[in-house]
Amino acid sequence: MAALGDVEGKIALREVADRERISQKYLEQLVRPLMKAGLLKSVRGKGGGYRLTRTPDQYTVAEILLLTEGSLAPVSCLVPGASACERMPNCRTYTMWKGLNDMIADYFGKITLADLAAPDQAGNDYII
Repeated sequence: MAALGDVEGKIALREVADRERISQKYLEQLVRPLMKAGLLKSVRGKGGGYRLTRTPDQYTVAEILLLTEGSLAPVSCLVPGASACERMPNCRTYTMWKGLNDMIADYFGKITLADLAAPDQAGNDYII
């Protein structure tokens, strides 16, 4: 079984789906943008699967979430590339939402895959 820290290792989506009790179809949807961005590589053939292209400490949760979920902005005016809001000059809540958006980005930007797989983490009785 490939461990998270094993960049050379590979793991089949079926194995991940079974272990995490989630749909393999859902995992296939998550893998596409990660492969397109070069975070994962497909290994074909017997015993094939997917592997990381970098070490786990080089992946942030923010990077993965942005690729798989899109923007994490709490309001539409903070989504990158959004049209300027006509109410912006009088918006009393913009600063609050911007602060939350910055906290989310900062929080997830500091967590790596290596952090999530650390053996001293509570509940870490499985391999990601």
